[in-house]
Amino acid sequence: MTSAESYYPNEPSAPKVITSEIPGPNSIAQIKQLGEHFDSRCAYFVVDYNKSNGNYIVDADSNVYLDLYAQIASIALGYNNPKLIELMTTSEMKNALVNRPASGNFPAVELDATLQKVLKVAPKGQDQVWSGLSGSDANELAIKAAFMYYAQKKRGGDAVPFTQEELTSVMDNQSPGAPSFSVLSFRKAFHGRLFASGSCTCSKPIHKLDLPAFDWPHAEYPAYAYPLDTPENITANKAEDERCLKIVEDLIVSWKSPVAALLIEPIQSEGGDNHASAYFLQGLRDITLKHDVVYIIDEVQTGLGATGKLWCHEYANIQPPVDLVTFSKKCQSAGYWFHDPLMVPNQPYRQFNTWCGDTARMLIFGAIGQEILNNDLVSQVARVGEYLFAKLEALQVQYPDSFKNLRGKGRGTFIAWDLPTGELREKLLKTLKANGCNVGGCAEKSVRLRPTLTFDEKHVDIFINALTKSVAQLNN
Repeated sequence: MTSAESYYPNEPSAPKVITSEIPGPNSIAQIKQLGEHFDSRCAYFVVDYNKSNGNYIVDADSNVYLDLYAQIASIALGYNNPKLIELMTTSEMKNALVNRPASGNFPAVELDATLQKVLKVAPKGQDQVWSGLSGSDANELAIKAAFMYYAQKKRGGDAVPFTQEELTSVMDNQSPGAPSFSVLSFRKAFHGRLFASGSCTCSKPIHKLDLPAFDWPHAEYPAYAYPLDTPENITANKAEDERCLKIVEDLIVSWKSPVAALLIEPIQSEGGDNHASAYFLQGLRDITLKHDVVYIIDEVQTGLGATGKLWCHEYANIQPPVDLVTFSKKCQSAGYWFHDPLMVPNQPYRQFNTWCGDTARMLIFGAIGQEILNNDLVSQVARVGEYLFAKLEALQVQYPDSFKNLRGKGRGTFIAWDLPTGELREKLLKTLKANGCNVGGCAEKSVRLRPTLTFDEKHVDIFINALTKSVAQLNN
């Protein structure tokens, strides 16, 4: 019995689309009504979450879709998971929801046990955690931690007191109290829409327009030739790694302000599912150690099993481990992992807010993590991803123009490919919905697959049938 069959005995056996257009009339009416109070312009359709089950999402018109987008890659186990519903009945969850603790000042008696559960799925080499509210917040907090850590080292250590000049100047947002440090990120990156995270984001102009930004450097992210395993592409991609590593180091040594941290996604998700090799990620570690730069891995979208490992950067076996790893999405919580005790600021209240995360979300994260471990869902994702990728390779042979740069082999179900144009990509996504599959895009012309961790071979077969039909319609 697969995990989906175990969790969801009443999961639909197939998609069912009953409206001639998507969104259907009920969704259109509700989106219009919602728009009177809330910006509903981005809504694809309105969802009936009570009816959604397992790997199927149901809309307000009772259309049933096999969901390979999963709330923008944030549903780990499927809709209405019984183990998570069971958690809702506990006294711990009651306290977290009704009496939401201000965990920095008034932590709940069960907080340490909650964190111990969360730490069971921490990345290798990381044994401490700080909690936040969203992926953007996780990266914002990690950048803040990196700056304070970097400043402490430059000051001479965490025991060295602040100078009077620092204490005075910071109140006017001036140096030395407010130093001109920078974060190096990468072109096509997406790290969030806040201010530090937004300055690191470089995927689409619409994410950043009209917002004041920090003057921080963006390096080139490797652009690989696919498939990865041909001799000529192996040579070309190694040269691409070397080119991009040189750009990173040149920027660190020449930038107008000290580069305190480097922030990178192991796979740039919003930016087009661009992959970084193990060689490149280790090369960044070597450079950050050489120049005393804090190394931050953003695993907001890649984390918690979707790539066939708990954390995508673990494929690279980076040594020594990176300094900070941010998380959110499938974790249903947010924050960053770390291991160096000096990453905790030298005085209290420097990294702080009212709630210091959300204990209800941490409880859910711990329960999700335990289910992943109990059911070996990471191995399932790796197995199903291999099965899915082979099916996509066969389709690529049949329709090469509709499956350009097929990528994600050996990375679980974290798979993507390109269409010739953005217009054709949008037509494919629309046709897939009409054929019963909810799938997302990224960058200008990429299709990305982000199913849950309980997505299995029977779901693959249903999807491939719908995809084959959709691509055939697109090519007629």
